[in-house]
Amino acid sequence: MTTTQHFVFALVDRFTHIAFACAVDPLRIANLISGEELYRWSYASLDGETARSSDGTVVQTHGAFADLGASDRLMVLSGIDVQSLDHTALIGVLRRLDRHGVPIGALCSGAWILAKAGLLNGSEAAIHWEYHDAFTEAFPDVQLLRNVFVADARHVTASGGTATADLMLHLIAQDHGEDLAVAVADQMVYNAVRAATAEQRVSLQSRNGMRNAHLAAALRHMQDTIEAPVSVAGIAADLGISTRQLERLFGKYLNTTPKKYYMDMRLERARNLLVQTEMSVLDVAAACGFETPGHFARVYRTAYGVTPMMQVARLG
Repeated sequence: MTTTQHFVFALVDRFTHIAFACAVDPLRIANLISGEELYRWSYASLDGETARSSDGTVVQTHGAFADLGASDRLMVLSGIDVQSLDHTALIGVLRRLDRHGVPIGALCSGAWILAKAGLLNGSEAAIHWEYHDAFTEAFPDVQLLRNVFVADARHVTASGGTATADLMLHLIAQDHGEDLAVAVADQMVYNAVRAATAEQRVSLQSRNGMRNAHLAAALRHMQDTIEAPVSVAGIAADLGISTRQLERLFGKYLNTTPKKYYMDMRLERARNLLVQTEMSVLDVAAACGFETPGHFARVYRTAYGVTPMMQVARLG
């Protein structure tokens, strides 16, 4: 007789509804197709009564975070504003359950909460692309990947949205075989199931809709050196092409220059850090490769119409 696995979903206020559906429905469909109760699931929230998603959907829960006990797998699901919410109660429970060996995972922005609890230190993890810059700064001891999900670490993580379905199908295949996972995907009309190693579609190559190898390598080089920018000539030399050739590639595919694209990339990261973290303007400037606050303020204002200080003040 097959043993039923119990999944508990800890639903944090303003959790992402699409990730929630992509997490639960594959379990339901697996039961339907197999004709057995392979899985059961329950929900927990801070007050033990309801949890509200970012689209306003209210889910009745089965208990409070404080009352969580043993389960076959606990999944933390959160969404927007994860950095600004108080997770003290949930973090205490996560640490307790982790000490008792309960498998804990995270969906969408939930990896932020696991990282804050110290559960991801020294491990690989995935999180929704919107949080990448802030997460890297806040949790340098976590090896953040751009993968859609990470399943071979102690704590599984998925980047949210339909990546949650990819992770759940992976777990179903792990538990009950590839044939069942494929059948579940077919029932979901989900014929583009991704492996863990697939990058989120926000990869620079996908975002810009191009496949030129030299240009893709240049973009990765820029992304990896935001904190300590190198010259355009240096990037070209590392790629084994001339500066002029690199400039032609940027003009052809991106309708801009390497220098401007590099600056825009650094400014975009700076804006993300100002908006998403409590870092000071000086620290953000350093993290994005600006040697002086004055230069940072000038180029930021040119790009966004406000200075970094004004940006922070607006948030307050």
